[in-house]
Amino acid sequence: MSRQITEERKKRIDEVLSRRQKDLTLIMDNIWDPHNVSAVLRSCDAFGVAGVHLYYTDSQWPDLAQKSSASAKKWIERTEHIDAAEMVAGLKGQGMRILRTGFSDTARPVMDFDFTKPTAIILSNEHRGTSPELARLVPDEIYIPMQGMVQSFNVSVAAAIILYQAFTQRDAAGMYDDPSFSREELESLKTQWYSR
Repeated sequence: MSRQITEERKKRIDEVLSRRQKDLTLIMDNIWDPHNVSAVLRSCDAFGVAGVHLYYTDSQWPDLAQKSSASAKKWIERTEHIDAAEMVAGLKGQGMRILRTGFSDTARPVMDFDFTKPTAIILSNEHRGTSPELARLVPDEIYIPMQGMVQSFNVSVAAAIILYQAFTQRDAAGMYDDPSFSREELESLKTQWYSR
């Protein structure tokens, strides 16, 4: 039985989908804490990220509670991967530049990157950092400059800051004014979203 949907909700869904960014994504690299995962998905929804990639090889995708931040999961497409090389090749094949968070000598601050270009950012495990097999494939590192004694943000906070930087650049470039999905893709997405 199909769910009834009001015209007001349809309009809201249409507006949100028209601003979704097809070529901006995150790769969640074995992030196990459900609160962090929920918060990352909420930031994706807030800044118009259409989907994320899940690279889970030694952790399980956490069971997300049914609360406000967890509810974002139904609005963010998720693609699962277990092969690092295949995932990276696939994203590069779509024209994506891939970055990872890190603090090596060659890491560059978030403000140095042009996020109007198709971009995928790897967010790594809270304790171990980027999986070695991903680090070998993705040399470009990004970091958020900090002025205090603590050297890193919580992964969900880092995601929000990076996505906000991407949002400000894309918004200034007018990238949220025209849909990044084709008309056919939008119609398909609307059909799916109307029933959620």
